[in-house]
Amino acid sequence: MGARSAETLLRELFEAAGVRIGGTSRHDLQVHDHHFYRRVLVEGNLGLGEAYMDGLWDSPALDEMIERLLRAGIYDTARARPREVALLLGARLLNFQKLGRAFEVGRRHYDIGNDLFEAMLDSRMIYSCAYWRNAHDLEQAQLAKLDLVCRKIGLKPGAKILDLGCGWGGFARHAAEAYGAEVTGFTVSREQAELATRRCRGLPVEIRLADYRTVSGCYDAVVSLGMLEHVGPKNYRTYMEVIRRCLSPDGVSLIQTICGNCSMRHLDPWMNRYIFPNGVIPSLAQLGRAMEDRFVLEDVHNFGPYYDRTLMAWYDNLRDEWPHLEARYDARFRRMWNYYLLSCAATFRSRCHQLLQLVMTPVGNPQPDCRHT
Repeated sequence: MGARSAETLLRELFEAAGVRIGGTSRHDLQVHDHHFYRRVLVEGNLGLGEAYMDGLWDSPALDEMIERLLRAGIYDTARARPREVALLLGARLLNFQKLGRAFEVGRRHYDIGNDLFEAMLDSRMIYSCAYWRNAHDLEQAQLAKLDLVCRKIGLKPGAKILDLGCGWGGFARHAAEAYGAEVTGFTVSREQAELATRRCRGLPVEIRLADYRTVSGCYDAVVSLGMLEHVGPKNYRTYMEVIRRCLSPDGVSLIQTICGNCSMRHLDPWMNRYIFPNGVIPSLAQLGRAMEDRFVLEDVHNFGPYYDRTLMAWYDNLRDEWPHLEARYDARFRRMWNYYLLSCAATFRSRCHQLLQLVMTPVGNPQPDCRHT
């Protein structure tokens, strides 16, 4: 396909979504290099993201542009690219999230640098969706989310809590300080484990650098905030079995996770390559099958629109703090990170992704109080 025909086709596709190449609206885009057209047509979202990283195009409101493409179904109607087909076949045949690969996402994403995440996140360094119902800023919204989780699991002083995917220890520290709980947290990130241990010093909190499949012990509650996206479809049942094995007979588990509207086996190629290697967004159907005959699903709470707001707050923080970071992170990294945050915001704004909190109890137990007001 020649450069001119590639340009014509891409212009038609984008205009069908209300996005004009060379237009004057905030959600339009400006092309700086004619290689953009063929690159996007041949490689799809991988090509679109890499072309942005390489400076081949810009948009004053990248999030609004991608939202329009998603709402118009441009990604769904595009033909399958070789890289996507290879990723799909690999996901069907292989377990990309097996124990031997568990630490890859830690090294490639969470260990990038604590200075980056400290600049982007709130003071507790909570790297999952905030709860904005009565909050005016990110700090309030993340505190509200932590309290929401603690109320849903009925947290009481002295309770033993397992935190799967504990991040930098924000939930563990809050549960220990505000509720008097004893928390054991697991992470596959060395940087997270070291900083979480320092931040929780003097509290009844233990942070372990280990995969969730190695967990043992008995806990009053199991909490997992934003970790299930790294588990993978071949391991959802194992994940649920680990929770059930570690949960006391009358215990409660709360999982917070991004969910898709349909069942998938792999992440899109750009996100898989540059942000979350081996990640997969689960569907509620997949999780329901995984918890079958093990758990009663007591409560499902969808506050997906709050993730749009959370991601935009992270983007604003990073923009404001970038002068303190640019000596370590180059311009291409910044464009990559901008594309990550803004395109993710667009997926929630377009309702392609949801954010769910699931409260579960072992089969046969009395129903707990799962109110989330």
